[in-house]
Amino acid sequence: MTSTPEQHQHTAVVTGASTGIGEATARLLAQRGWTVYAVARRAERLKALAEGTGIIPVPADITEDDDVARLLATVTEGGGIDTLVNVAGGARGVDYIADAKTEDWEWMYRVNVLGTMKITRAFLPMLRAQGEGTVLNLTSTAGLAGYEGGAGYNAAKFAERGMTQALRLEEVGNNIRVIEILPGLVHTEEFSLNRLGDRTAADKVYAGVEKPLTAGDVAEVVVHSVSLPHHVNLDEIVIRPVAQAANHKIVRSS
Repeated sequence: MTSTPEQHQHTAVVTGASTGIGEATARLLAQRGWTVYAVARRAERLKALAEGTGIIPVPADITEDDDVARLLATVTEGGGIDTLVNVAGGARGVDYIADAKTEDWEWMYRVNVLGTMKITRAFLPMLRAQGEGTVLNLTSTAGLAGYEGGAGYNAAKFAERGMTQALRLEEVGNNIRVIEILPGLVHTEEFSLNRLGDRTAADKVYAGVEKPLTAGDVAEVVVHSVSLPHHVNLDEIVIRPVAQAANHKIVRSS
């Protein structure tokens, strides 16, 4: 995708920017002329991301009200944004419901749903005032269909997807574009490792899949979606590797 002349005017907050899809998205937006506020909890990784890119690092936990307020104040002082890219989220565990760990479910709901709600709620007045605001929520194909061992993550992503659909209806009168991107199998540095807690188990998720998606692949779709003329809304985009025909159907080499 080539840049357009007006892209230098755009400014975005990207959450989950310390790793994976969030980091790749922040980098690509900056490369294409956007002003980018990169948000994540890990300050040292954000600092490394900012070096040489012009990205503005803002360490913050989107589930904490004080951090969200501080982020909003920083962005307001810097002149505001027209685009909010909600990437922060994650999964923990693959337990069946019979063995569900309450703390894992609470974490997934807090990060994927409440965190996305809190930061979106904080920035909606700014996006409304901007006149042509955009909110992009990165959910998951886990929000389309349940699968064994995925109930907690399914529940969180179904909730985030429902919130995204409601937001689109609620804010259309304010000319806010709401985009949802639902990735399937993406090979990133930390997602499966954080979910499973073991490198060997994490590697098995991608074993035999010749070409899983990368964080850069998804970032390309994110950046394309928010860079289109504002009246063009890619409401929902499901992105999977060709080898994954459905959540449960993945072609692996022997």
